[in-house]
Amino acid sequence: MRVEKHLEALKEVQDEIDSALKDPRGVVVHQRRLAFSLSLGACTLIELYFHKHNVIKEGAKIHHEWLKRKKETIFEQLQNQIVSPITSLSDIDKIIDLAILIEEKRDDLAYGSVASESILMEKINLFLKMKELVEC
Repeated sequence: MRVEKHLEALKEVQDEIDSALKDPRGVVVHQRRLAFSLSLGACTLIELYFHKHNVIKEGAKIHHEWLKRKKETIFEQLQNQIVSPITSLSDIDKIIDLAILIEEKRDDLAYGSVASESILMEKINLFLKMKELVEC
C-alpha cells in the first residue's frame, strides 16, 4: 500500500478517537469501533514505520493476528515483510510492544461485553504513544 493510503487510514482512526473523546456519553459507546480502529491503526503505524525507513517490500501487509503471537514469532513474520534486518530498526522493539498491548483483548472489546472507560482510554493512550514513536 502506498504511504498516502496509510495516512488516510490513520486519519480515519484519529477521527474515531476524536469522536469518542468528544462524545458526551463517553468512549464506551464507541467500544467496538475503537477496538477495530485501534487495531487497524497499530498495523498501519508499523507499515508506515517501515516506509519511513525505506525497508518495506512492495505489497507487504501487516496482519493484526500476528500481534497475538509470541514476540519472537511476530519479529519473524515482520522480517518477511522488509528488506533489511529488523534488528537494525531503532525503536522497533518499543513499537511492537505497544502494538501487542493495543491488540491484546481486541476481540473481547470488538465482540464481547461492555468494557470500562479506563480500559478504552488505556488503549487510546497506547495508540497515541505508538504514533508518537513512529513520528507521523
